[in-house]
Amino acid sequence: MTSHNDILEVPIYGALDAAHYLRVPYQTLRYWVRGRNSVGPIVTPAASDPPRLSFMNLLECHMLSAMRSEYDLRLPKVRRALRTLASIENSKHPLLEIVFETNRIDLFVRQADELINLSRPKHGQREFKEFLEMHMERIETKNGSYRFFPFIERRIREEPRSIMISPAVSFGRPVIAGTGIPTAVIASRFHARDSVGDLAREYGRSDKEIEEAIRWESRATAA
Repeated sequence: MTSHNDILEVPIYGALDAAHYLRVPYQTLRYWVRGRNSVGPIVTPAASDPPRLSFMNLLECHMLSAMRSEYDLRLPKVRRALRTLASIENSKHPLLEIVFETNRIDLFVRQADELINLSRPKHGQREFKEFLEMHMERIETKNGSYRFFPFIERRIREEPRSIMISPAVSFGRPVIAGTGIPTAVIASRFHARDSVGDLAREYGRSDKEIEEAIRWESRATAA
């Protein structure tokens, strides 16, 4: 019998779908999970040929995108930091399990109130920790179950949690939060000329939830 932890590691997302869900360029995400030439991946995908990501891989890339989008941390620095971290911490998914700090140049971890630079001595900044915490807040765990609420428009704390991704719901596809209704189905019917009001009544959701599902799919297509 497959355990819930096993489900979290199943390769269910292609690189293109993952890039759409995370709002990062496809070639960028592909580099993260495949590497290039003699440079290996930063995130090791659950399946490699072709690369397919597990739900945990998707969350790792979500956190990596936080480091890259706001703080422009250079990938060689991130890669080196993760290698160093592996020598002092036993973690299968360090991007999810370890709290990092930065000075926009290097990465640090804090152990017993001591700030450890993973590349060279510097001092961390609180803003980076808060930014990563904002991204971690989009990931909920309850009784071993994970739910991910991706950003729809902007990377801000106030962004609504209207869309949910969970490996236990609708085969890991994006759905309206709190339901099993795939956003792709809503968008498809809307583009087939069903109105927002009709869809809201049929599925028992608010007009705003239907609009957010359509907005999510429209943004995913444009990403």
